[in-house]
Amino acid sequence: MGNDVKLYGYVGKIARINLTDKSVEIIPTSKYVPKYIGGRCICNKIFWDEVKPGVKAFDLENKLIYMTGPTTATGIPTGGRTVFTGIAANNLPEQYAWSGIGGWFGAELKFAGYDGFILEGRASELTYICIEDDKITFRSARNLWGKKVHDTQAKLEEWHGSKTKSMVIGPAGENLMRNASVTTSNDNVAAKAGFGAVFGSKNLKAITCKGTGVVIPYDIPKVLELRRKMGDPYMCPSPLVQESSHGMDGNTMEVNWTRGQVACSHGCNQHCNRLMIDMKSAFKEERVNHVEKCVSIFAFGFQEDCSWLPIQNWETKQNHFLPCKMLSMEMPEPDPSDPHFQDLFKQVRGDKVDFWKPDLDKGSVMMDMCNEYGIDKWDVIVWLFPWLAMGKKEGVFDDVDFGMEIDVESEEFVKHMLDIITYRKGYYGNILAEGMARAIRILGKEKFGDTIYHGRYSQVVPGLRLDIPISLETAWGHSYHWQGRGFEGTINKSGWLASSLMLMTSTRDTNTVAHYHDTYQNYLKIKDDPCHSQVLIDGIIMNENKAELKDSVTCCEWQSVNLFWTDMEVQMFEAATGYSLSEQD
Repeated sequence: MGNDVKLYGYVGKIARINLTDKSVEIIPTSKYVPKYIGGRCICNKIFWDEVKPGVKAFDLENKLIYMTGPTTATGIPTGGRTVFTGIAANNLPEQYAWSGIGGWFGAELKFAGYDGFILEGRASELTYICIEDDKITFRSARNLWGKKVHDTQAKLEEWHGSKTKSMVIGPAGENLMRNASVTTSNDNVAAKAGFGAVFGSKNLKAITCKGTGVVIPYDIPKVLELRRKMGDPYMCPSPLVQESSHGMDGNTMEVNWTRGQVACSHGCNQHCNRLMIDMKSAFKEERVNHVEKCVSIFAFGFQEDCSWLPIQNWETKQNHFLPCKMLSMEMPEPDPSDPHFQDLFKQVRGDKVDFWKPDLDKGSVMMDMCNEYGIDKWDVIVWLFPWLAMGKKEGVFDDVDFGMEIDVESEEFVKHMLDIITYRKGYYGNILAEGMARAIRILGKEKFGDTIYHGRYSQVVPGLRLDIPISLETAWGHSYHWQGRGFEGTINKSGWLASSLMLMTSTRDTNTVAHYHDTYQNYLKIKDDPCHSQVLIDGIIMNENKAELKDSVTCCEWQSVNLFWTDMEVQMFEAATGYSLSEQD
């Protein structure tokens, strides 16, 4: 590794890739580790040192920094997750943010000998980057530009071999659609921050990688122990199953469909992502497969908001388990001897919203377009189409011509809207491509954002109408998250208050990697006066610190925070690197 530095877990090099002059510089990883751990922490340090204040997302000076963690490719569960950071195109105002991403690219990058890379400058022509062990080359992307995501991935495998891993953008990123994502294997994406648009601004279509090296963890027996312990007892085969219904609560539909559960990244012992087989394509006659996660369920039907269980926020020693098991509907049997059992498992139905009725084909088309165009699904499913549904019912769009009558129940309308936005067609397509927060301000926030929707009703207090704005914006130009929905405060004030504060003190929707977790014992101290609770604040700080750590080690939301195994991340770090640090360190 140079200078007689032996690094376990890490592979020793960070590549500085300058698109302007097509140069590559190698930086020793030992310049940053172990002090900055890996992942997001190293990204933070590099960005702080190298990017001046005032830089905008599409400026030449913006840098996209991508880092693996010391556990990546070691076999430690969830260690395959990696992180992008930079000035975010989708944030309002534009500012430094991050996006996590699963898939196999991070492990492959380490097999090629790199812990991460820094993308800087702007290519003078349409470009993709090819990484093959110690060779990093710049290739013409002229024959890739304009292709959808899966076609691009297939073409790169055709050119470079089936073992090649890639990260690509679709037409949304090419056209600088501000909520464009970067996609890798199994439809895993770096979304939220809009880094797909930053790729596009740099004339960068894709990055491919193929490596022949190995990653050596310091303590292999400990790695095997972690594989048996992390997520236990959920390490089980995930066969394909036939299901007769799909959806949740008031959004359920009767169907005959096939699904499986897949891990999102190299070496993971979890199966959190839902493989949906034989779904309707938006572009082809033949059926297609999707890999989806939690938000996708509302693409198919959105008559009722997300239900809530207290155990999603609050846990006891007798009853605590991974949220992904709620997602895959394979929850372990709860322990009824827990004195808090009834309170923890008291399900609260979500509000009635009446956005659209269940429709598997229409939902599949919506998902297929997001996957293929490379668009953040949260903005589409939770913000764009509910905004259209609510706004139409309140008469907001009476004088607006989108080129087609608003009908969120219609496949053709979904295809029309996503097409005009992705390709910036016409006046409204161009405006909406600027992202929902900016578009609403351009159109006029008082009318197109603050108009009240009168069709939402509580199912906790029958007949209670819950008036909300038609724009579900929260902070930094992002849409609300299930855990932070303040207008449902009668249900779970402590939980949504904590989650909302975490969002407000972050630079984007933090709840995708930092759902609020705390013990039920702490809840009992918080519940009577959460707005003045130091215990709540301490919990927020703990969750935010853990979020930074799990994006650095790396770990993921389904494994961490583990309130009853607080040094799990420490054990992962030490098993990978051999460095002994306390949890406080």
